[in-house]
Parts: sequence; structure tokens; C-alpha cells
Amino acid sequence: MSRSQRPTAPTRAQLWVLLKFGLVGGLSTLIELGAFNLLLWMSWTPVWAKLGSSLIALVNAYFGNRDWAFRARPHRGRVLEATLFVLVNAGCTALGAVLVWAGDLLLARMLGQSPDVLLLNAINAISIILVVLVRFVLYHFIVFPPTSGRAEGAQDAHQNGGNHTPTGYH
Repeated sequence: MSRSQRPTAPTRAQLWVLLKFGLVGGLSTLIELGAFNLLLWMSWTPVWAKLGSSLIALVNAYFGNRDWAFRARPHRGRVLEATLFVLVNAGCTALGAVLVWAGDLLLARMLGQSPDVLLLNAINAISIILVVLVRFVLYHFIVFPPTSGRAEGAQDAHQNGGNHTPTGYH
């Protein structure tokens, strides 16, 4: 493998985007878990509780990711970004709901009864982890796509008051 074909290490700017995505996602996950349990308490079925709680958390996720985590990315227009965000998250929400449905069904068959709230939360947590991985890839490449690594690093440095020198700039 030649030098130009070797994968490059992530830049500070890329790691910062990943950290901010994680923080927004962590807050959105707390919102989703709280709403999930509230909706279960209100006698919603696990799948409807998953769908409702995901939609509530997505409002936080859109603004946190667009206006903070991926702020240094070029703007393609709010309508296009919001449309892509809704489409990606409709797919991710459906994936999460299918995972909760399958886990609920599997445990109900294994236990011979509906799983309790603790097990439903475990199923939900697993679905969130899997969906977050899919969601990051889709946000990164489709909803808020990067420009070149050099341009993204330069934009990040400019927005942080010039305190960051991206790789390749001296």
C-alpha cells in the first residue's frame, strides 16, 4: 500500500465533530429514555412509545447537530437539510422500532409473558446504540456532508477564534 492509499488519522476537527455529535446524542438519548418511560407509564405499547419518544428526541438532535456539532459544514439550505434529516431519521426511527418490536417479541416468547419495563429498557438501549452508529454515518455523509478535510479544519479554526491549526496548516 502506497503512502497516498493509507488511511489518514482523524484530524482534531473531525474528532471534535464526533465528540459534539456524541454529546448531542447523549442528551437526545436521555430525552428519548425519559419520554419512552413516560409513554410506557401512560400505557402506550412499547413500539408506539419508541416511535413517540424518538420523535421528541429528534427535535433536540436536529438543532444540536445542525447548529453545534456540524456547524462548520457548508450550509446547503435549511429546507434540504431538514428534509434529509427527516428522511434519515424516519428510517432510523423505523429501524429502532423494528428492533424494539423484535426484542419484545423474542423475549415474550422466551419468557412466556410480556417483558417487564426493565427488560424493555434494555431492548430500547440496545436499539439506540445500533441506531446511533447508523445515524452518525448517515449524518456525516448525507445530511451534513463534509467538504474536504482541509476546508473543514479551516472553518473549524475560524469559528473557534483561530486557536486550532488543522493538520497541513502552519
